[in-house]
Amino acid sequence: MESLERVGQSGNLSEKDQEARKIRRLQVMMGMVMSVISQDPSLTVEEASELAAGAKRAALAMFPDKELAYDLLYKPRLQRLMNERFRLQ
Repeated sequence: MESLERVGQSGNLSEKDQEARKIRRLQVMMGMVMSVISQDPSLTVEEASELAAGAKRAALAMFPDKELAYDLLYKPRLQRLMNERFRLQ
C-alpha cells in the first residue's frame, strides 16, 4: 500500500522518489568505481584516472548543477584512493 501512495495519478514516481533513486544510483556507481580502482591489480594509473573522469561525467549528467557537491564529496575520496593505490604525491 505504501508504494501505491508514492505513485502519482499518472503512474510515475514522485520527484522525491526519483531524486532518491538517482542519489542511490550515484552512490552505487561511485562505490563500484572505487572498488575497481582499489582492487584491480592490472589497472594502470591512466586507466584509473579515466574511470574517475568518467564517473564525474556520469555524476554531472545525473546532477548537472552539482559540480561543487561532487568536488566536496567524491573528488577527495578518489584522490585519496589514487594516492594510496599508486603511491602518488
